[in-house]
Amino acid sequence: MKKDLKYFMHAKQPEVVTVPGPSSFKDEEGNVIELEVKVLSQSDIQRINDSYRTRKIATDKRGNPIVVNGEVVWQTERDSSRAARHIIVEALQYPDLKDQELMKYYNCVDVTDMPLHVFPKTDDYQQVMEIVMKVLGITPTDEEEELEAAKKQ
Repeated sequence: MKKDLKYFMHAKQPEVVTVPGPSSFKDEEGNVIELEVKVLSQSDIQRINDSYRTRKIATDKRGNPIVVNGEVVWQTERDSSRAARHIIVEALQYPDLKDQELMKYYNCVDVTDMPLHVFPKTDDYQQVMEIVMKVLGITPTDEEEELEAAKKQ
């Protein structure tokens, strides 16, 4: 086999996948609206997750820093639900949750709140979350789950 680095040079344009949206979103003819999901790179997903992670010095009840073996103890906090909403916003191309007109309609200034406004029903939000996470490869697809279940039997 010839060793050639071109096999590792991927296209710069991200893939956009079209998938059926929640059944409560239908067009004039009664057809379910399709969502367009951009496949984000692992570095984009990591960057978003990192932006919702804060690190500070751990303190006791009196506010004094906690020190163990001469080392300051660090406390890491993550806002994983907000990070997940940001990932949804970045991945969804249609509907574009960063669209100024849509944000104005919902009187929203923070894009991470947009998925909650556009998909206010718990079932719709969960379905959109599942769709996006499966397209991005963050959660296994139904086929992958079936294969895993078959292996365990």
